[in-house]
Amino acid sequence: MDADVAVVGGGILGLATARELLLRRPESKVVVLEREPELAQHQTGRNSGVIHAGIYYAPGSLKARLCVEGARDLYAYCEERGVPFEKRGKLIIARDDGEVPRLDELERRGRANDVPGLRRVDAEGLREIEPHARGVAALHSPETGVVDFAEVARAYAADFQAAGGRIELRHQATVAEVRRRARFTVFCAGLAADRLAVEAGADPDPRIVPFRGAYLKLRPEKSELVRGLIYPVPDPDLPFLGVHISRHIDGNISLGPSALLAPTRLDRSLAWPGTWRMARRWWRTGVTELAHAVSSRRFAREAAEYVPELEPGDFEPWYSGVRAQALARDGRLVDDFVISETEGALHVRNAPSPAATSSLALARLIADRAEPALG
Repeated sequence: MDADVAVVGGGILGLATARELLLRRPESKVVVLEREPELAQHQTGRNSGVIHAGIYYAPGSLKARLCVEGARDLYAYCEERGVPFEKRGKLIIARDDGEVPRLDELERRGRANDVPGLRRVDAEGLREIEPHARGVAALHSPETGVVDFAEVARAYAADFQAAGGRIELRHQATVAEVRRRARFTVFCAGLAADRLAVEAGADPDPRIVPFRGAYLKLRPEKSELVRGLIYPVPDPDLPFLGVHISRHIDGNISLGPSALLAPTRLDRSLAWPGTWRMARRWWRTGVTELAHAVSSRRFAREAAEYVPELEPGDFEPWYSGVRAQALARDGRLVDDFVISETEGALHVRNAPSPAATSSLALARLIADRAEPALG
């Protein structure tokens, strides 16, 4: 064996975990195995770049606790390491009276989760924050910010390597190999999380079902219409936050993401009973997402629901990413972080948003779980 711990996956969570383990045990040998030629090539580098405040998540869940804790720690880390970020603030807008009860529930969750600075505003109050936005009421989260998560991941990697950690790129790990190489393994493998867990002897439930999220870019001449982050009131039964408008750390403004079942591993997704059960329940949502994928102009019309001065012609296609979302056999989209255990290993089975925001706090949780096995 040439390592005490192998971490499979060079995204933001894998790097945060490797860094945390080495900070706790500086004498140990820790290696990160990443199949791509560069770090942070998947979910870490293809998202909205939002540092979430912890509003959406069920009180008492891992997401709720670790998002609030992780956001605080991430801001402090970025300050210390000189990683640029901005607290642009977020508005979650109820477009009409029918959405107010769901906004009430979000406010209840946010207060239960101790989200800092959260406040309710009326139609006039939301226009003071976003003059071009419209709605009957909103939640304002001034502590919500933006950052380049790929840059954060590279900072984690630099810390890890400076402490003596080793990163191997272009290395597609197998369970058999890491068992030969390391005393203990942490799998932070994103889209491959379920396959590797099953290979190691874990239950196949839940399965990772990839969702493709596409983003549009607002023309620079219209950028004055958006100051920060403008979000809809999401469906509480879905672990997605809806199509939102975000001003990124570089000043560009995106609209997105969509949430369409991705062609990546489609045969595997369709072979899972939960996929069909999910489709039967959410087929209307699927039709809407398919319409967004077919027509970027129809997708762009979503923006006018919150900022009426925005028109479909103001947007152009920008980038897309794939979200690794865990789906249970019964068709339930798993709405919390999930970590399971097999002999000599931990498996991060579900770590979608807000995993990047929560990365430092989630890494501590993983390290706490791993340490007893390391002796």
